[in-house]
This record gives sequence, structure tokens and C-alpha cells, in this order.
Amino acid sequence: MEKVLVVEDDPDIARVLQLELQRAGYGVDVVRDGKTASTYDVGETALVILDLLLPGMDGVDVCRSIRERSSVPIIMLTARDTTRDTVTGLDSGATDYMTKPFDIEELLARARAHIRTNQTRQRTLGAGDLLLYRDAHEVEVGGKPLELTATEFRLLEHLLLNSNKVFTRDALMNAIWGTDFIGESNVVDVHVGHLRRKLRDAGVPETLIRTVRGVGYILRT
Repeated sequence: MEKVLVVEDDPDIARVLQLELQRAGYGVDVVRDGKTASTYDVGETALVILDLLLPGMDGVDVCRSIRERSSVPIIMLTARDTTRDTVTGLDSGATDYMTKPFDIEELLARARAHIRTNQTRQRTLGAGDLLLYRDAHEVEVGGKPLELTATEFRLLEHLLLNSNKVFTRDALMNAIWGTDFIGESNVVDVHVGHLRRKLRDAGVPETLIRTVRGVGYILRT
């Protein structure tokens, strides 16, 4: 069950949010003041719903504090609806911004969208400007797509998942081609070579995938 942190000092609004989120299937923690929220462990939190005006510490400072240690989506709620307030909220690290009074169905829809987007991002692997999207089966470097074969994609994915770990050629062969593979003994070297060239041509440092002499390969991050 995904957990949502609600930071709201108004007991009536906090209670409505808690009940509606629980009805939608989320676990909910409620915090009533800014100082407590600023030190809350958001490690297992899927979303934060954060009021702007809070006792102890305002929502902007709370948002900045959370953003220093987490990329969790944050929906900021406020009675203020000026452009300046919206910009301030977003600049502090808020993912989204809603003014009070808000429509609970719209809030829930935004919550679902932000949680889903964040989960998709977590299915992304990367090293520097290199990003590999596991679900979409796509790779990009510096925002530009990089065309890889299915085998090259699996090889890069496996190395990124296990970065800074040395793999023997046999271990890579078993992981990518399977234990029943029958083919050339240098298949790993050939595919690593092709992958390296494509990455290099796209601007990725050649030192990303290194040869460990007499052993195999390692992807250093």
C-alpha cells in the first residue's frame, strides 16, 4: 500500500484528506506543524500533500527541507492564488500546486498521476547523461535517443543494475544469453565492443565500461 503524508494544520481539512485518501486505498500519515514535517522520514512515502501556511515553519521551507533529501512528489495546498505564490511554491521544489478550496476528485487524480510518474522514474537507470528506461525499452544520452539492439540493451541494463561490480565473461554470457547458449566464445567481447562504440559516439566517456584484465568487465559510476 502506497503511503501519503498529509501536512495540514486545519483539523477539518486534514480529516477530509485522510478519509478520502484512505478510501482511495492509500495509507495516510498526518502531521500538523512545519517543524515536524521538515524532519519526517519520507523514505517510504509515495506522495506529500503540503499546506503552505503552517505553524512552526512555513510550507516553502518544509518543501525545501524535504527536497534536499528526497524526490518524492509534493502537492502544495494554499489559500493564496497569486502567480507569485505559485512560482514561489514551485521554485521551492513542489511538484504541483492547488488552491483552496480544492475539488477532492481533482486532487486524487493529480495524486495518482504524480505517484505513477514517480514510479516510472524509479524504473529508470542512469550514469551521468546516460539514461535507460526499462519499461519503455529506450536509451538516451544528453536527451537524445540512442539506438541499441535488444542484446545491447539487455547488456547495458544488466551492467547498470550492477554498477561497480566486476563480471566475468562467463557470468555475462549466462546473464544475457542464458546457460544453454551455443555460439562463438567471444560473443561477450564482440557485444561489449559494439556497445562501447555506440556509447562513445553518443558522447559517453569511454571509461564507463572498463575491462578488468584477465577477469571481465565492470561499469563504473
